[in-house]
Amino acid sequence: MADRVHPRDDSPPQTTEFKPPPAAVHYPVSPRKPDAPRSEKPVPPPPGTYVIQIPKDQVYRVPPPENAKRHERLTRRKPSRSPCCCCLCWLLALLTAFIFLVGVAAAVFYFVFRPELPGYSVERLSISGFNLTSSRRVSPEFDVTVRANNPNDKIGIYYRRGSSVDVFYDSVKLATGSLPIFYQGTNNVTVFVTPLKGSAVELTSGDRTAMIDETSKGQVPFKLALRAPVKIKVGSVETWEITVKIDCDLTVDNLTATAEIGSKKCDYGVDLW
Repeated sequence: MADRVHPRDDSPPQTTEFKPPPAAVHYPVSPRKPDAPRSEKPVPPPPGTYVIQIPKDQVYRVPPPENAKRHERLTRRKPSRSPCCCCLCWLLALLTAFIFLVGVAAAVFYFVFRPELPGYSVERLSISGFNLTSSRRVSPEFDVTVRANNPNDKIGIYYRRGSSVDVFYDSVKLATGSLPIFYQGTNNVTVFVTPLKGSAVELTSGDRTAMIDETSKGQVPFKLALRAPVKIKVGSVETWEITVKIDCDLTVDNLTATAEIGSKKCDYGVDLW
């Protein structure tokens, strides 16, 4: 059997030799020049493009895509109002409309009918039943002559049931009565006599003495209070019931049927409700 022969390696053995690194070479460095100042002039856009300048207050912000739907929903939503606020607004609107309509109706009524207040006056006061020399109670009687004037051309007056006419001396009621029930037409003057009666009226000694003294002077003071419920007729329409009020301070020269009114001062008023 032949032996295996290996080839001979005739290459010289490798030796490891340390070589120092090459020395660094220093080149002369020239001083660096400062950068040239940048030009403040804006760089022109590339060819084929345009720059549009818009004022800052006219730039509108666009919401991002993820919030676009929410933004659209919120902008479309109507502002909600509380029920109380809506009711109050409706109430104020109705009240304003009502006041406006009433004002228009009152203006039309005034310019069409030209209403005037009726006039009243006490023309005469006839007295009986006074005996001031006796301490007994008195039962005085008065006949009051009243003049009522309706100066309206298109308005009539109904004098209704429930009126009252009272005569006072100081704070003592002496007699009471009522007005007749009648209708007073347009441009009409009505004079009527209203009888007033008192029963068992007690006068103090001071009142008797004062009335005797005032009779001697011809100035006996009385107070007359008249209340008359009436209805106003305008065409074929009648109003609700209104109360006419007359308060008079007057004096007479004596306490007889021929008494004359010396002075009188009357106040007039109306209760609409």
